[in-house]
Amino acid sequence: MQLQQLAYFVAVAEVRHFTQAAELLRVAQPSLSKQIRALESELNVSLFRRARGNITLTPAGEALLPLAKRILADVDTARLEVQELAGLKRGRVRLGATPSLCAGLLADVLRRFHDRYPGIQLIVEEGGSRDLVRELTRGSLDLALVILPLQGDPPLDTTPILREYLVVASPAEQRSLPRRSYLRIEDLQDRPLVMFRPGYDLREATISACRAAGFEPRFAVEGGEMDAVLRFVEVGLGIAVVPSMVLAGRPGLRGTPLVLADEEARRGRHGPGLLRTVALAHRKDVELTHAARAFQETLQAFLVEAGEAGTLPAGVENLVDA
Repeated sequence: MQLQQLAYFVAVAEVRHFTQAAELLRVAQPSLSKQIRALESELNVSLFRRARGNITLTPAGEALLPLAKRILADVDTARLEVQELAGLKRGRVRLGATPSLCAGLLADVLRRFHDRYPGIQLIVEEGGSRDLVRELTRGSLDLALVILPLQGDPPLDTTPILREYLVVASPAEQRSLPRRSYLRIEDLQDRPLVMFRPGYDLREATISACRAAGFEPRFAVEGGEMDAVLRFVEVGLGIAVVPSMVLAGRPGLRGTPLVLADEEARRGRHGPGLLRTVALAHRKDVELTHAARAFQETLQAFLVEAGEAGTLPAGVENLVDA
């Protein structure tokens, strides 16, 4: 099995067309087809169902695709690691982060890292925590900021770095919510919610909390990314459960801490709002590159310094030891 064969296989699997895949790879179509047949012969299986104008993966092809992507990603990472020059003058960091962190914290960290290591390429993928875990596992990312606990048992190492308060976002001028300094999960019953698309940890956390309180949430609109959800709330489509840091710079929104029950609020648990823990994650079976390790150290140093100086975004607590 050759790396070139795997690359050809992945290209065909993604575009579902042999000629288009050959054009993307800038190789002759007969040569690409020959390499795919050689790979199928070596594996003794058919990877594609071939019909005129319709290329689909067989079950064997479906099983091979994520493995092939991971192998190619690891080879690319190894090549970059070997080619790095002394002093981290070259390299690449592929980082995943949730939209709330991209909007409220990550920009300052990226600026500090870029100033220190201008030759290192930064690639940021924004997405829901579950999507990022999947991309990490596939080898498409080096590091990701994800929400704990992880679903299932992915082969990842995680280091908790901060806690975020969750609040109920509502229009600043709207007074339909109870006049308290906090809201209970039960206060969301029968109120229209603006809901994130599947793949967002906030979506699953909100739905699970509502069901645990004995009711099914009602959606006014669903399927949005963070910016869209906040805008939908601003114009009055509904309310949404979000991290408090994303409300900074949005005067059209107000955030009210969310608790599970009045008793928790009276006792001051969770400060009194609900919290979620953010962790920096990477694959257990892959050693971090020098560039990725440098980013990890930069992020942790930033959180320690900002925590000591009191300059972290509202609703964020540092968990990194000084």
